[in-house]
Amino acid sequence: MGLGPRLDLRQTQSLVMTPQLQQAIKLLALSNLEIETFVAEALEANPLLEIGGTSREAGEEPSASADSEHDASPGPEGEGALDIDAAALDPEAGPGDSGDWSRAADPGGSGEDAPDFDNRPGDGPTLAEHLSDQIGAAARDTREALVMARIIGEIDEAGYFTGDLRVIAEDLGAPLAEVERGLAQVQTFDPTGVGARTLGECLALQAREVDRYDPCMARLIDNLDLLARGEIARLRRMCEVDDEDFAEMLAELRGYDPKPGCRFGGGSEATVVPDVLVSPLPAGGWDIRLNEATLPRLLVNRDYYLELKSGARDKASRAWLDEQLGEADWLIRALDQRQKTILKTAAEIVKRQEAFLRQGIAAMRPLTLREVAEGIEMHESTVSRVTSNKYLACPRGTFELKFFFSSGVAAADGEGASSAAIKARIKALCDAEDPAAVLSDEALVAALKAEGFDLARRTVAKYREAIGIGSSAQRRREKRLRSL
Repeated sequence: MGLGPRLDLRQTQSLVMTPQLQQAIKLLALSNLEIETFVAEALEANPLLEIGGTSREAGEEPSASADSEHDASPGPEGEGALDIDAAALDPEAGPGDSGDWSRAADPGGSGEDAPDFDNRPGDGPTLAEHLSDQIGAAARDTREALVMARIIGEIDEAGYFTGDLRVIAEDLGAPLAEVERGLAQVQTFDPTGVGARTLGECLALQAREVDRYDPCMARLIDNLDLLARGEIARLRRMCEVDDEDFAEMLAELRGYDPKPGCRFGGGSEATVVPDVLVSPLPAGGWDIRLNEATLPRLLVNRDYYLELKSGARDKASRAWLDEQLGEADWLIRALDQRQKTILKTAAEIVKRQEAFLRQGIAAMRPLTLREVAEGIEMHESTVSRVTSNKYLACPRGTFELKFFFSSGVAAADGEGASSAAIKARIKALCDAEDPAAVLSDEALVAALKAEGFDLARRTVAKYREAIGIGSSAQRRREKRLRSL
């Protein structure tokens, strides 16, 4: 066998994606706000694009039934152009890019009703705005007003001062005592307790407001760690009060607000606008439609294109106009394909989680990206992008699409049960337990097994901790405190 250079011909297959196709795939993962920004930039850059009406003509509005089949229309690069593996789009993408929401954090909530993300602060003033409005009546001069304004800028959404008085004094070139007086003045603002640096200081401010900050209450607030550990007898001795007075002090303390700033809206928090609207049909089934108000309808002004092209004298100008026309047509097709893909995915989720929509979180079934991907005949990475930063509004509230994905546990009926449903059941059992007979993890296992759920003790403990429920000893102490 001779050694030397040799010329071989080999035939291989590879996926070649144009920049436009890559952009179209990335559009799937954008939120409503990001899409609006993208469209605004496109309108500014392309003179042939213009905003049309948000409503569609009769029979054209994208909607679907949960039981119907949806076929994706040809996209910008042919049938199923947006259905591309994440690794093909980004070879360096990690496993998390394909996103298995089955291991995502489960939502909280209890009982039959799931959490409602619409329950957010309204359109009222933010905490910073509310505090700033009070500066004028409290400040004696402009200098003091400036100090207060700077301090308010260091107060978080919960109402706590998180800055450093020494740093503020250096930045403003003011004496430290003057900045301390400014903080003390801010701590007199509404809501009571705002501007505190610690939980104890926050509670103390509220106790002073109602003239309840006596030495006994001061000792109670200074030893909140003992209260958290349930060392009631020791704490009562430190406060030097009898059982009746101590019970009154605890009741008073429970009436204070540990986060006074949370009653105001957050400055950076945006209102959740659903992408998909789901409503029950009178004859049964579900009406599933896209929220057309979240995305304006783009149109290509072809009359303007012809007008500009007729006036173009050189070849470069005509080529640029043709390029702009092609990009405009592509963007409209890509956005339309995005909407159809979102609708197709949402319809499959509603179909598989119909029990949750009708009965609540206790009836939620386990669901993975793979199941939805197989149901709509698309890749898991496509489903991952579609469910990212997208919200669905239904009679039970507004939820992120990834909310509907959760891992499953074994059940007696062989179908399995959602981990979210199991957690809701554990919370219900703990809330209903007798203070004199708090359920241990073993008792929870037995109670769940009687209901058809076969779980190990460590699994129950994991779920219990995930939803913020303490051990049986901790719950026993908490229930004893509440009974005082």
